[in-house]
Amino acid sequence: MTTEIVILNWNGEAFLKRYLPPLLKSVEGLDGVGVTVADNASEDGSRKLVASSFPSVRYIQLNRNYGFAEGYNRALKKLDADCFLLLNSDVEVADGWLHPLLEWMELHPECGICGPKLHQTDNRDIFEYAGAAGGYIDKYGFPFCRGRVMKMVEKDDGQYDIPEEVMWVSGAAFMIRRELFNSLGGFCKDFFAHMEEIDLCWRARLEGWKVNVVPRSTIYHFGGGSLPPDSPYKLFLNYRNNLAMLSRCLPQTVALDYAFNLIGEITDPDDGPDFFGCCCDEYNRCDDELKHSLADTAAILGLKKADAVIRRRMLIDDLAAVSYLFSGRLKKFLAVVRAHKEFRSTRHKTTEKQLCRYIQRALTGKQLEIARNILTDEPLEGNWLSASFGLKCIWSKWVVLQAVLKKDTIFAYVNKTLK
Repeated sequence: MTTEIVILNWNGEAFLKRYLPPLLKSVEGLDGVGVTVADNASEDGSRKLVASSFPSVRYIQLNRNYGFAEGYNRALKKLDADCFLLLNSDVEVADGWLHPLLEWMELHPECGICGPKLHQTDNRDIFEYAGAAGGYIDKYGFPFCRGRVMKMVEKDDGQYDIPEEVMWVSGAAFMIRRELFNSLGGFCKDFFAHMEEIDLCWRARLEGWKVNVVPRSTIYHFGGGSLPPDSPYKLFLNYRNNLAMLSRCLPQTVALDYAFNLIGEITDPDDGPDFFGCCCDEYNRCDDELKHSLADTAAILGLKKADAVIRRRMLIDDLAAVSYLFSGRLKKFLAVVRAHKEFRSTRHKTTEKQLCRYIQRALTGKQLEIARNILTDEPLEGNWLSASFGLKCIWSKWVVLQAVLKKDTIFAYVNKTLK
């Protein structure tokens, strides 16, 4: 299996000078592993540095700053490898970091995306904000991680050293199969930067691929190399892109959830170890009219629930904006207002017909992995119409509120309650 490590650079000469040498040392002697720097029209001495000091590194020059999403899209079109490993320019690696990731992808063909644990560069036993030990989202789309909830981070005492299926892994160190990246059309270029990796992981899971964190591999992330953590522009991107991600991925997710629960209500599949398989068998025994009715009803319910979740999320954002305004942080207030304005004008619209086709494809039995990768092992209990998400890696609680209530016990609480 060939792998190309691709660093997207923008005015990162100092990071390249610091972090390229240990990276190149770590891949010495590894067959089929190459290193490429893709440059988003830097104005510093990055190109000259790579040419003079790192002649073994391939250099792709882009004609302007396309951001993280489209910058990688354009660069990866020029490369040919079985897997791409996207690596931030401000990441430090150690000997042996790459082998666990390569081995995982070799041994787990069902896994489309994987990543290592992220530690802080300066506090090397503390998880790093951007990805920690693999990420989830909550019921309103707020991202959090094993080892990082909101701005709180844990010390790594080995508590997350078992490989785990997660919702997303950080774009700071992101390994993906080329066939999957191409089939999904790469990152959504409209995101520019921030949350595009979560969106891509979610779309991969909607097509039946697994996303895993491989804790035998650890990298050290400086963080904030392109945008400082307190930047209003970064805040704008996070608010806008989070809503964009929900509009692109949530309808399919909740519609599929409704579809399986509908089948359970209507056809009463066998109470066996493979609920999804039983549901699909029951669905395929239905006549065409009932099949279409099931898919159509699930699509309608999915669209309604997704829209309701997004409206509630926007209300939460509005409350945050008000708090920014009354605390004198005008630029942050305006960032949220601008994010909502752009989201409304560019919102992705999933149609009922598109959702029907997706559900019917997922229920044919040929793509059962779609359901297995998205839904929990058991159907929802009680009134499924009003139940919270029965979805893998999507917490049925609001992480912001829980972080306020639980404080230092939030990590134990998440691990106990997240399905």
